[in-house]
Amino acid sequence: MAFVKETVISAKKLKKSFMTKDRSQDIFDNLDLDIYKGDFTVIMGSSGAGKSTLMYSLSGMDRPTSGEIEFCGKRITELNDDQLAVFRRKNCGFVFQQIYLLEKMSLMDNVITAGALVSCNRKEIAKRASKLFELVNIPEITQKKFSSRISGGEAQRAGIVRAVINSPEVVFADEPTGALNSNNSDAVLDVFTKLHCNGQSIIMVTHDKKSALRGNRVIYLKDGQIFGECDLGNYHPDNEERKEKLNCFLQEMGW
Repeated sequence: MAFVKETVISAKKLKKSFMTKDRSQDIFDNLDLDIYKGDFTVIMGSSGAGKSTLMYSLSGMDRPTSGEIEFCGKRITELNDDQLAVFRRKNCGFVFQQIYLLEKMSLMDNVITAGALVSCNRKEIAKRASKLFELVNIPEITQKKFSSRISGGEAQRAGIVRAVINSPEVVFADEPTGALNSNNSDAVLDVFTKLHCNGQSIIMVTHDKKSALRGNRVIYLKDGQIFGECDLGNYHPDNEERKEKLNCFLQEMGW
């Protein structure tokens, strides 16, 4: 019997439009998409294709013009702003290109503050934070530093810890390596790979092929629709066949 993946997010007939001076412009229209539990889903496409808009719509950070989004069995398109905020705190983690750590707090306090939005047990939050910092290779001495005293790669890895401190159903990452050099980028991507191997569902928007290789499913957005998708399977470093498969797919998409 074929294995059926569990759907964590299901979008149906999704439309997002913006008003310009003289007309309405569609970013995407009548778009259907299922996101599966445990998948590392990568969204690619040319600039202006609506990648980030789609990701923020799926997370409830932005509202589609029409259509339905079901997230963990709840229709989030029917929730009001306050209900959405509570839902996101419990079910979503966010990693942005700009890290937005609070500069007058240590890395540990940044994470604990995020955890306190869901749980009042500071001791348990700190215990989980310590394990997560260990996972992303940030030692205790660095956890006590302010974000202004650490590298961009360390700050982004701390941002990932903050994103997953509340055990979200899905981590949403928008160009998480876009502002990093090659070494720091690799370190951050390694963290995403570890999280995925541990069963974390991830949706990542990226222009970068090296980043896209970490996903097991790549979706290409074009002209307001899902133009194609590629199943890469589980990540293995230095897998030339995997790289060639992604290259061929992107060429077919006109990337």
